[in-house]
Amino acid sequence: MNQPTTKAARQARIVELISTRSIRSQTELAGLLADDRIEATQATLSRDLEELGAVKVRGTDGGSAVYSIFAEGERPLRDAEGAPDRLQRLLRELLVGADHSANMAVLRVPPGAAQYLASAIDRSGLADVIGTIAGDDTIAVIARDGVTGKHVADQMLNWAGQGPDPYNATIDAMHLKGTKENQK
Repeated sequence: MNQPTTKAARQARIVELISTRSIRSQTELAGLLADDRIEATQATLSRDLEELGAVKVRGTDGGSAVYSIFAEGERPLRDAEGAPDRLQRLLRELLVGADHSANMAVLRVPPGAAQYLASAIDRSGLADVIGTIAGDDTIAVIARDGVTGKHVADQMLNWAGQGPDPYNATIDAMHLKGTKENQK
């Protein structure tokens, strides 16, 4: 028999499950909660997901949408040690492309996903990042003094499994070569 669980404990477990897994349906979520001996009806899950600010977001691969929680809080998504793993997973799922200028990286994501990914970047505690500004499908990531936007963009692309853009690397190499030749 399942043990009675408080609403707060149930919602905390829902946040944890959504943060660590790709959950595609309320049925799947109910099954995972049942595995933890937490009983919840579909109506209860609907209310919980709405209260937590959970929405379904489709990744860049066009596959099934998964639940994500957009609500920002004061506590980090996970402890500092675990945040980069979560951020890497989100970047693999959502990052479409990246560009840079001076101390800023500009990230492109599917429509509706920018605020979610920006929040994850902000809450991950990256030492090279001051903060983010998000629109609908674009995120400006501001780097700290002494860190270039190129470094941050390349880091995000690497974490997404995309590596730096070879086109931009070629342009950067040509620019550096031209700069050195102009200095002669």
